[in-house]
Amino acid sequence: MKLIVSLLLACCVFVAQAASPASEHVVVAGEVKTGLTLTVEDLRAFPADQIGTVTLTRKVDGKEQSSTVRGVKLSALLERAGLKDGDHNTWKRMVVLASATDGYRVAFSWPELTNTEVGAGVLVIFERDGHALDDGEGRIALISARDLRAGPRHVKWLDRIELRLLP
Repeated sequence: MKLIVSLLLACCVFVAQAASPASEHVVVAGEVKTGLTLTVEDLRAFPADQIGTVTLTRKVDGKEQSSTVRGVKLSALLERAGLKDGDHNTWKRMVVLASATDGYRVAFSWPELTNTEVGAGVLVIFERDGHALDDGEGRIALISARDLRAGPRHVKWLDRIELRLLP
């Protein structure tokens, strides 16, 4: 009987761990010169001019609430990783995919990130209202703060940013 109880407890722990989608790091990969694996501490260590703070209003339990998020500009992460060498037009065909541990993905074009106001508001966030992100959002998330509706490109549990070259 003790063996069965022990096995059941072990299974419950395994299922609880598997159900927890939070990632402790984000990987930057694909068409980059240098692949990156960054933790929350690494993100906090970025220079102040590469960190953004945005106040967002969102609905929580049917009520509007404002909160302030803090994170690294996605363009700064991509700059640190660098684009693989190509011709002078390669960057125009670059797509950036941001993926979560639960399989959710969003896309940005490279020109959108580096040449528009929308791109200036895309943050890889690690803090909300002065505190670490909770389990509902993961340790690291992504928000596109200057979209008309931020929800569709809010990636909770962010774990991968990949650059791909379109044919």
